[in-house]
Amino acid sequence: MSIRIAIIGAGLMGADHARIVAKDMPGATLQVVCDMDAARAKSVADACGAKDTESDPEGVIARADVDAVIVASPDFTHAPLSRACIAAGKRVLCEKPLSQSSAECLEVMQAEQAAGVRHVMLGFMRRYDQSYVEMRAALASGDLGRALMMHNFHRNVETPAANFTGAMAITNSAPHEFDVVRHVLGTELTSITAHQPRRSDDRVAPVVMVLDTADGQLVTIEINNNAAYGYDVRAELVGEAGSITMNNVAYTRTDIRLASSTRYDGDWRGRYHEAYVRQNRSFAAFVETDVFPEIASDCWDGYCASLIAEAGVKALKSGMKQPIEMINQPLFYATAKGTLA
Repeated sequence: MSIRIAIIGAGLMGADHARIVAKDMPGATLQVVCDMDAARAKSVADACGAKDTESDPEGVIARADVDAVIVASPDFTHAPLSRACIAAGKRVLCEKPLSQSSAECLEVMQAEQAAGVRHVMLGFMRRYDQSYVEMRAALASGDLGRALMMHNFHRNVETPAANFTGAMAITNSAPHEFDVVRHVLGTELTSITAHQPRRSDDRVAPVVMVLDTADGQLVTIEINNNAAYGYDVRAELVGEAGSITMNNVAYTRTDIRLASSTRYDGDWRGRYHEAYVRQNRSFAAFVETDVFPEIASDCWDGYCASLIAEAGVKALKSGMKQPIEMINQPLFYATAKGTLA
């Protein structure tokens, strides 16, 4: 039986999810595209063959002809809509962040635990990217020895808005790094410092963070939202016996006029398209089988990313190391199925 999926949010990410459901998810049907902008919803629905459009997200979640939901609406809607899906007994793939407030993340966690079974899969798609898959496997194999350090940088062509700040680099961009570092290293982050150099203009400067892990490793994260040259995400994991480094993904090289060059993407969509497809197929399997995917992010991971970002903002403002003080992980999120049984 085909899984009938509703997309809430018909912007850039919602449109991409709609295309993936329509073209790359066998056994799934794009049932509804929902957006406050009716024209935008219709445009995406027509392009992807959706059966219907809507403007009321909670109404869409309640529909009997919707089996599962993908939330790609603005960040402030993620937690309320995730709670609505939990209340309706429907699985939801929610784009990150679950919330930029760790307290609100806890509210979603409490609702999910009260329901007694996992409903929310969080869209930290880098866990499905082949580079990070291989990096994590290399560490697990023992070939690298004990992990010592993980270096990460995340560069965009330019900030998405003129009022973008260093704090927003931590809360909007860095959560992908916070999550995938925890995932690859298999440990929690315990403290953070954050620093910015000075640019020659009024654009937001890079933010460089140094974090400690519970296992005594060091992690560096550079977020440069005005790198100018292209979209560029890389990482290196350094162990006692060796290291593994992520390569820039470039399918061709041009040799011309005494020079050799490769290209960078303008944004994340090409670089991570395959990761999104893998993630969404994994979500469909979750809906079908009731088994939460082994490598997927959940509400606990959303809470952790939000809490780390909050500590990072404090560190940037104070210039001092800040502790990352998490609650104990609920047993509900430590079990494979996430049930209370």
